[in-house]
Amino acid sequence: MLNFKPLNLEDKITFDKYLKPYTFSTCEYSFTNLFIWRKGLDVQYCIINDVLIIKKMDFHGYYHFMQPIGYRKENLKEIIEVLMSYQKEHEMNYLFKDAETSFVHDVKEIFGDKFIIEEDRDNSDYIYDSSKLSSLSGKKLHGKKNHYNNFIKNNTYHTELINEQNIEDCLKAACEWCKQNDCKGYLKYELKAIQELLTNSNKLDFIGMAVYVNDILSAFTIGEKVNDDMAIIHIEKASANINGLYAFVNKTFVETCFSDIPFINREQDLGKEGLRKAKLSYYPVKLEPKYSIY
Repeated sequence: MLNFKPLNLEDKITFDKYLKPYTFSTCEYSFTNLFIWRKGLDVQYCIINDVLIIKKMDFHGYYHFMQPIGYRKENLKEIIEVLMSYQKEHEMNYLFKDAETSFVHDVKEIFGDKFIIEEDRDNSDYIYDSSKLSSLSGKKLHGKKNHYNNFIKNNTYHTELINEQNIEDCLKAACEWCKQNDCKGYLKYELKAIQELLTNSNKLDFIGMAVYVNDILSAFTIGEKVNDDMAIIHIEKASANINGLYAFVNKTFVETCFSDIPFINREQDLGKEGLRKAKLSYYPVKLEPKYSIY
């Protein structure tokens, strides 16, 4: 019998034990990400045979498992069969979502064509060359460089790493921006995630940057290094009426905090047309796929 319990901050030590030994390709397998969305997506977990099993809900209200963490090929069949029984008993629409390519290969090797496996394009992560984001060099990013230059020429500004002195400013700005955009649905979940991050800043593995324009907090961003090859940008918020501010935040944060990391993961677009257009406009080096299995 699987006994799931809600994820809490105190579980970080346990999750680090299972997550840290592996180099995941997507944002889903970051403890920070799981923690800040734990309420919005009802993240729960249990451990069977020294394998971490994570169950959560997607933004449409459907429950699924993430791929088991710490499995071995010789015990994967048994683990999946246990999860299949739970799925049937609890009438879950999916067996797995957020599955990475390597896990899909293992499932196919063991089960052949037993499962339907579909790429979930709306949840593919956008992966960028860190040096391109920090330099905005090349013809493709010429427009972004112009926006950046426009901002620095026409504004009085300064940047600060997020700390105890400016967290309250960030929290107030996040609430105000959410209100301005009819704070409900995904935006309400995101606001809760931001609040979770900032109020637990001394206990989570992230770094953030705040931008003040005319001494008013006008943007902030939060990210973390997850391994030697990749950093994830979890949050990026900026005042939409300051020309070039988003380009400035994007470039300066990577340049300041992640210049030694080859790749930057800016997470998924969730099928939102405006967000997809914005992410594609920075020309990712690849879209890291995630799969649904049922």
